[in-house]
Amino acid sequence: MSEDTKVKAELRESFGKGFARRLRAAGKIPAVIYGHGTDPVHVALPGHQVSLIIRRANALLELDIDGKDQLALVKDVQRDPVHQIIAVSYTHLTLPTNRE
Repeated sequence: MSEDTKVKAELRESFGKGFARRLRAAGKIPAVIYGHGTDPVHVALPGHQVSLIIRRANALLELDIDGKDQLALVKDVQRDPVHQIIAVSYTHLTLPTNRE
């Protein structure tokens, strides 16, 4: 993947409206990564970088979560009509392996 789609994500341990507001005030976006057969992963992403990436249709991101790379495709974006992106949902992608 190119460097412009690589994003450093931080795992979130706290949830709720108040915590999400504090994240947005700090310039971050709360996000959830859903995957088939896996538990959802709650992360915080850098706001400006992610907003530039998801302008493109079908944006594919390479998320660095605690040193582990994970591919994610934008599933849903919630926006405030006046201010900013409120939240983002992603779908975890697994690349197929070659079978011989």
